[in-house]
Amino acid sequence: MVELSRRGFLSTALVGAGAAGAREPGGRRAPTFVLVHGANGNAGSFAPLVAGLATAGHRALAVDLPGHGPAGHFPPSYQAPQDLAALAAAPSPLAGLRLADNVDHVTRVVRRVAEHGPVVLVGHSMGGATITRVGNRVPHLIERLVYFTAFCCVRLRSVLECFTATPEGPTSLLTAIPGMTDPARTGVARTNWRSADRGFIAAAKAALADDWDDAAFLTALNGMEPDEAWAVTTDDARGEPATWGRIPRTYVRCTRDRAIPPGLQDRMIAEADRATPRNRFDVRTLHAPHLGPQDPRSLVRLLAGLVG
Repeated sequence: MVELSRRGFLSTALVGAGAAGAREPGGRRAPTFVLVHGANGNAGSFAPLVAGLATAGHRALAVDLPGHGPAGHFPPSYQAPQDLAALAAAPSPLAGLRLADNVDHVTRVVRRVAEHGPVVLVGHSMGGATITRVGNRVPHLIERLVYFTAFCCVRLRSVLECFTATPEGPTSLLTAIPGMTDPARTGVARTNWRSADRGFIAAAKAALADDWDDAAFLTALNGMEPDEAWAVTTDDARGEPATWGRIPRTYVRCTRDRAIPPGLQDRMIAEADRATPRNRFDVRTLHAPHLGPQDPRSLVRLLAGLVG
């Protein structure tokens, strides 16, 4: 992961690169990949992917959702030495955020980027809820939606319902990662990603990145943020067939994912396809865990192939 200042510079530089309205051979304006992170993430989560896409000649912009990145919340008790009792009790500004706040923010980004060419909107994990709702709002500005082992709600109302109202949901290992708060009471799901407890690290790795080496996984943990707004999990995240449903879409399945298990991924794909039978998912598969492949080159090739 990278420092916040570097993330901000990278995002600004990439937006600036798009301002020139780069064109592909034949005169078609080059697309921009707009990347939306999942729970507890930030734009820095995509640093290796953005670098890979840029090296391959593609424009990419990773978005910090409200309350994340430079606006992230890191209580003093989260620093070392940690005060776990104070951390569990500390209020969070993310408690007032809703899924609509994410949607408003990403919609503004899409509008700006679309001035310079086609937009491929990519959501990872809970970022799928955001890109679906953005697709409801501005389908004419999005060339393709890409769900990277992400939530795609059509019949199921919310991210939470995907876990609680399906037989596939309870097989997720996310519930084995210890949390610090009752999110229904505090408004945030708080996780101590900086814990050195071996049991915590083992549970997190099993759920998120079971085939990564330990050093790479600890690096990823140190880039994650402790708080996530609970309302993003519970708010209505369904796609509307008349708007979202007319955008071409790709689902990138991850077969080693134990956070959103393959069975749940396949259920969401099938429900979306039944809702829009004339516009079905283009399904691609990576043999990777929830965080994706440790080496992003296979994902870079997959995404680049969608616009080549």
